[in-house]
Amino acid sequence: MDRLKTLDAVFIDAEDEDRHTTMAIASTAIFEGPVPSQKEFLAYIARRLPRAPLYRRKLRTVPFRLGRPVWVEDPNFDLGYHVRRTALPEPGGDKQLADLMARVMSQRLDRDHPLWEYWVVEGLAGGRWGLISKVHHSMVDGVSSTDLYRVIFELTPELFPLPAPDDRTVGAEPSSVSLAAQAVVDMAILPARQALALGRAAAAPGRSLKQAVGAARAIAKMAPAVRPAARSSLSGQIGGQRRYAWARASLADIKTVKGGFGGTVNDVVLAAISGGLRALLLARGEEPKPHEVPSLVPVSLRAQGEESIYENRVSAMVADLPVHITDPVERLTAVRAELEDLKESREALAGEALVTLGGYTPYPLASWWVRLVLGLPQREIVTVTTNVPGPQQPLYGMGRRLVEIIPYVPIATTVRIGIAIFSYCGNVTFGLTGDFAANPDLDVLTKGIEDGIAELVAAAGEHSAQKRRSVQK
Repeated sequence: MDRLKTLDAVFIDAEDEDRHTTMAIASTAIFEGPVPSQKEFLAYIARRLPRAPLYRRKLRTVPFRLGRPVWVEDPNFDLGYHVRRTALPEPGGDKQLADLMARVMSQRLDRDHPLWEYWVVEGLAGGRWGLISKVHHSMVDGVSSTDLYRVIFELTPELFPLPAPDDRTVGAEPSSVSLAAQAVVDMAILPARQALALGRAAAAPGRSLKQAVGAARAIAKMAPAVRPAARSSLSGQIGGQRRYAWARASLADIKTVKGGFGGTVNDVVLAAISGGLRALLLARGEEPKPHEVPSLVPVSLRAQGEESIYENRVSAMVADLPVHITDPVERLTAVRAELEDLKESREALAGEALVTLGGYTPYPLASWWVRLVLGLPQREIVTVTTNVPGPQQPLYGMGRRLVEIIPYVPIATTVRIGIAIFSYCGNVTFGLTGDFAANPDLDVLTKGIEDGIAELVAAAGEHSAQKRRSVQK
C-alpha cells in the first residue's frame, strides 16, 4: 500500500469536484505497419509490465476522506481489460484520429481498475497504426509519462528476450476499516512530522530562512498574476465532451528562430501559441486585449535521473500570453521578457511551497480546501500550456518504428482550451484539447500556431540576411 503524494491527490479531488472533468493525460503514438494482432500485442505488453509496476496498482479512497487515497496491488488485474482495440473509418486521416481521441478522452477511467488504458487503433492512412496511451494524472506527470515510452518500447527494432509475464498472486485488498484506521493513525502522528520538519529547519536556520524568504517573494510576485483576466470566449463553463486537434512544426525551424532572436525553445513555441490564440479570437470577431490569456505553465521539479519516479513532481508559473501584439517578432520578445521575469521572481517556488505545506495539513481539511477552490468560478487562468521534451532517437515496438507522438492535456473548471507540446525525433507536435461546445473552430487555432511558426522562421531568415548584408558593407 502506497499513499498518494499531496499533489497526486489534488488531481483526484479535481475530478471528484466536477463531473465534467476527467484528469487523464494521454498521447497517441503512430507506428509504421503492419498492425499487430491483439494476441501479439497483449503478449508484448505482458512481458514489459514488470518494468512498470504502477500499471498493476489501483486506487482506493479512504472513507470520509480521512486520509489521502492509496495505491494497492489489484488482486484481479486483467491485462485484457486495459488493452482495447478499435479502427478508424476511411480515409483514416488526422481528422478521424482526432475525433477518436476526443471520444476516448471524454470518458473517465474506471476507478475499480488500475487507472490506465491502451487503445490499439487500426486503419490509419498509409498502412500505419496508432496506440493511444491514457493514464490518470494522479499516477504520472508529463516527464514520467514520457519515460513510460522508454520503458515499454525499445531503442532498436530487434526483439530481445524478456522475463516471463508477471503472473504472481496478489493478496486481498485492504478493507475500508483498515484504510480508515491507518488514516487516523497518520493524522495522529502528523504533529510529530510537523515537529521534525521544524527541527530540520532549526538545524539549518540560514538555509531555511533563505527558502522561506524566496517562497514569500515568489507568492508576492505571483499575486498580480492571479487577477481576473479580460473576458473572452476562451474562458467559461465546460461540458463533459471534448474536441481535439494538433499542429506540427519542425524542431530545426524552432531552433532557427531561437538562434536568430535568442531565448529558448519554450519561448518560441509560446510565441507561436500566442499567435494562434490571437488568430482564434479575431476569427470569432473579438479584439485581442492585454491580459486576456494568462496561461498556467507547468515547471518540472525533477532532478536529473528522476524521470522514472512515477508521481507528480511539478510546480507552475502563470504567464501572460501577448495575444494583443500584432507583429510575431514583437510577440516573441514579449514572451521572452515575461518568462525571464517569472524565472527571476522564482514564481514556481510559490506552488512548490503550497504543495509542501499541504503535506503537513490534515487531509480532510486540505481536500476540503482544494475542492472549495476548484468549485469557485475563476478567470485567473484561461489556458494551460505544457511543454515536455521527448526522446530524440527513434523508438520501436514489436519491430515497428514509432514515427510520431501527439500529446493530450486535460482541461478543467473554466479552462476551455489546453495545449500540450511534445518533441520527438526532430519534430514538435502541439496537442490541442478543447471543450466540445465552446470550440467548434479548433482548426483555426491549429492553423494559427503553424502560421505563427512559419512567420517567425521567415522573420529569422530575413534577420539573418540583414546581418549578412550589414557585414558585407
